[in-house]
Amino acid sequence: MRTARAPLATAATTVTAAAAALAALAALIGLTGCGGTSRAADPSQPAARHFEGLPFVGVLFADGEHHCTASVIDSPKGNVLVTAAHCVHFQDDDGDDEDDGKGGDPGDGEESGPITGDLQFAPRFSGAGEGTFPYGKWKVSGIHVPRAWREEDGDRGDYAFLTVEPDARGRSVQEVVGAATPDWSSGPRRHVTVVGYPNEAYNPDNRPITCATDTERDDDQPYMMRMRCGGFYDGTSGSPWLADHQDDRRPGRLIGVLSGGDTDAESTAVLFDRQARELYERVTRGAAKSP
Repeated sequence: MRTARAPLATAATTVTAAAAALAALAALIGLTGCGGTSRAADPSQPAARHFEGLPFVGVLFADGEHHCTASVIDSPKGNVLVTAAHCVHFQDDDGDDEDDGKGGDPGDGEESGPITGDLQFAPRFSGAGEGTFPYGKWKVSGIHVPRAWREEDGDRGDYAFLTVEPDARGRSVQEVVGAATPDWSSGPRRHVTVVGYPNEAYNPDNRPITCATDTERDDDQPYMMRMRCGGFYDGTSGSPWLADHQDDRRPGRLIGVLSGGDTDAESTAVLFDRQARELYERVTRGAAKSP
């Protein structure tokens, strides 16, 4: 499984508990990484291009570092994001969500569970260096991953719903930037638009990329769909897959988020299904608890 495309570069010189946890997650991300080792794309395949971005898609920052991509998903309170589970939650590799030291990277002194530290969402972020934040930063207040991610082999549960706090004026993030409507019953063969943020090593100006292409079922993991499009390097985990997308006002339907793939030119996403809908509904009712 290729997981987070954003190897979290820890810049701090003093190691705090939160920084250590984030560094360990970065190591997990890099080892299982989304496109961290790139092979040459087939010239006949489409390639992502830079564009101006979508208001409801942005960067997840963990303690100030570009971490992954996330997007706003339509919800009654307007306060829910969606991203990849591996971006926000340590996983015990042997599948029991216990840190017994046998599960690989999360067992390297870190317990399974949500990442610690300051997690923020920056819609339509762009720009070299510190960049610009046209819609500000939104503080993540809750991390919700499916049981399949916490207790099973993980791949089929590699998505997460995040709740965010309102801004200083009391507005929800959806009020400010809009949202995409989820589709819980899509088939794997769709024409999609995928929007993501490669990290700065591949994308010095921090500009969003987009690719419109067709998907198919992943033969090795039938609960996943696959696309072929170059340019989806580290940092793009969590990128929304939008079916029937046209523009900002007609964003289409969100059928999954980027979770893996072997190279920057081939990516996979767990197809949203009944289990994803059930978790989403628990989150929007306020019944789901952060694990």
